Amino acid sequence: MRADRLVSLVLLLRQHGRLSATALARELEVSTRTVLRDIEALSAAGVPVYAERGRHGGFALLPGFRTELTGLNHDEALALLVAGSRRGAQAFGLGSALASAMLKVVDALPESYRHTAAGAAERLLIDPETDLLSRRLIDEEVPDAVVAEVLRAVFAGHKLRIHYAAAGQSPQWRTVDPIGLVTVRDRGYLLATRSGADRTYRLSRILAAEELPEPAQRPDRVDLDRAWQERSTRFRTGGDQVAVLVRLNPVRREDLVGTALAVLAEETDPDGRLRLEVTFQDSRHAEWALWQLGTNAEALAPQWLRDSLRDRATAIATRYGAPSRTSP
Repeated sequence: MRADRLVSLVLLLRQHGRLSATALARELEVSTRTVLRDIEALSAAGVPVYAERGRHGGFALLPGFRTELTGLNHDEALALLVAGSRRGAQAFGLGSALASAMLKVVDALPESYRHTAAGAAERLLIDPETDLLSRRLIDEEVPDAVVAEVLRAVFAGHKLRIHYAAAGQSPQWRTVDPIGLVTVRDRGYLLATRSGADRTYRLSRILAAEELPEPAQRPDRVDLDRAWQERSTRFRTGGDQVAVLVRLNPVRREDLVGTALAVLAEETDPDGRLRLEVTFQDSRHAEWALWQLGTNAEALAPQWLRDSLRDRATAIATRYGAPSRTSP
């Protein structure tokens, strides 16, 4: 662990030229005393780090101390830097490791690529925290200890014991055979089997986890993309899902698709409006989604949904058709 920190310290000095002990401690998430000890260790190992006194002083490396990775061209470096800006690694507790890796990549680039690639990466934003309507994307917090145990079990191929809180149920301990991890819109999922049956667990609902010494019962190789697609299909077509036929203003298509579980069919009417068959989690989900679209959407089927939306609209019209009740 300390070796990784020493490497990160050197790379930070390479990138910034000079940093105070306080700034280094903040970047490395350690105390200033630890930073000072690390500086002494680097000096003893022959790394040319020195201290500059004064108000704007700090620690720096002698010019020219660097290594170069010549195998990357500009586009390859840019691809790595853009990939490093994605937030998906946070779902698996790898955010700090990813940041450290990107720092090493930038430092190791030849001089001709380093500044242009880093500058180009600043012009690209992947997965911002809010959308165009300023709706904040909600990150799911997963304790580091839980993520660490899950990762160890997945990589080692061991059984995993988890304390899992399924929606609407009391938390229960269960032992699973982990297959792999998937992140979707910054939500992490554990793909596993339990007693031979496929199971998918949201990481944020795992309250505690323990890697077991027993080997997991799983294939040596797995196609996670295919496994995820198969489980997604079963999820969309099982349970209490309802299918709805909707006639829609094209400008609201993304709003509808973004809330539906799946789009089963789509065509365009002669007047330009869309006709889609979509599925929702249940009847309440379907009613809520269609109500949000107002007059831009019309539920053509099933009839119970049309009746429900009509009754809700009638109740709203009645409420606002009456004189307002003001305080005496």
